[in-house]
Amino acid sequence: MPALPDISAMDLAALLCSRVCHDIISPVGAIANGLELLDDDSDAETKEIAMGLIRSSATNASSKLQFARIAFGAAGSAGADIDTGDAQAVAQGYFANEKKTELEWSGERALMRKNKVKLLLNLLLVALHAIPRGGKISASFEDPNGKPSFKVVANGTNARVPPVFLDLLNGSHDEPLDAHGVQPLYTLKLAQSEGMEVSASLDGENVVFEAKAG
Repeated sequence: MPALPDISAMDLAALLCSRVCHDIISPVGAIANGLELLDDDSDAETKEIAMGLIRSSATNASSKLQFARIAFGAAGSAGADIDTGDAQAVAQGYFANEKKTELEWSGERALMRKNKVKLLLNLLLVALHAIPRGGKISASFEDPNGKPSFKVVANGTNARVPPVFLDLLNGSHDEPLDAHGVQPLYTLKLAQSEGMEVSASLDGENVVFEAKAG
């Protein structure tokens, strides 16, 4: 894997926090808007609409936070394993709010090293950006109790390897990192920490991401 951009732990943490805030600010803002509608002297129909907005937005925010807890956070003590069933649950919860994109998950339920599970979840986010018009993402893994390997396939119109991710893979990224670019970098740093090689290729309307032991 090419050398990754050098970034301090403080800057990495700050940018990841910004990424999480970016993900949840919209549903939290929608909850606030719904509460304002309830506070107004509105008719019963408007209040019902407001409650529907609050419920759906609260579910959305909760799903994104539960996903972020495992994908970016500590999610247990240092070196702890994570149940892949828990990872599947938070991934499906996250994608339930992605109206244009369907997630298919396959793999044996098992306890797997935390950073490997985090890598798989972060590959899902990279795959999501590979199909900006929506479509289907299939995630699979093999040998979770030995040397796991991951395969994530994103299928959709105008599919492409996300430019920042491609530049990082090629060692050609020279732009300052922001809250959008830090997640692809974090994905590759997770792979590096676990001694795994990541590849990305375009095949028609499929973008295939793979991570295997180096």
